[in-house]
Amino acid sequence: MKARSPKPLAKSRILVADEQPLLRAGVVHFINRKDDLVVCGEADSIASARTEAARLVPDLLLLDLRLGSGDTIDLIKDFKIQHPSMPILVFSQFDETLFAEKALRAGAMGYVLKQEATEEVLTAVRTVLNGAMYVSRQIAVLILQKSLGNPLQSAAANDVTVEKLSDRELHVFQRLGARVGTRQIAVELKLSIKTIETHRENIKHKLGLGNGSELVECATDWVKSNFLPNSNGGAGSDRRTL
Repeated sequence: MKARSPKPLAKSRILVADEQPLLRAGVVHFINRKDDLVVCGEADSIASARTEAARLVPDLLLLDLRLGSGDTIDLIKDFKIQHPSMPILVFSQFDETLFAEKALRAGAMGYVLKQEATEEVLTAVRTVLNGAMYVSRQIAVLILQKSLGNPLQSAAANDVTVEKLSDRELHVFQRLGARVGTRQIAVELKLSIKTIETHRENIKHKLGLGNGSELVECATDWVKSNFLPNSNGGAGSDRRTL
């Protein structure tokens, strides 16, 4: 009697949500080369992420923080209610602790930087799939320094209560701190100039700032004090390894 071939192990199904087609294609190709993983679907906006998550019920959502015009932190919160058994791993270019903290508090199981080596990204995916949390080494160090009272952070930066800002407002605030103009921010975030101006007004109100000059100065001080010294512009950098 001919022996039966062993049944192949089921692959973990991953939904990749990233608004940039080329980067998303690289991530998909990288994941699909692994014996234990497969990309079951892709999304390029918050709306399509909602649709595909409901349709496919993936084992893991690999989520970029910058996903169209909506607030991905709110998306994470919604998914933890709608899909409580679906772990979320944030795959982000934002290397500042506040982005990671907001994502993790919202319900994400991990936060890995896009500029990390591919093997660390793979470790993050498998760690979260196994039910444990994972945070990039760089972010983990910064969170530890912050919890210990990092002396490198200025008093002025600590006085800026950016926790009040929404995910999108925080993105705008960071870009203002990188000395990017309103028009260019609108292009980067795929929003209208009027929408960016509204975000600017909301940020000024929440932070108690009197005018646009104070806003830019405050944002610049915050970026200088909080972003990694080798991040080439923090959230504005475009380093890609996949």
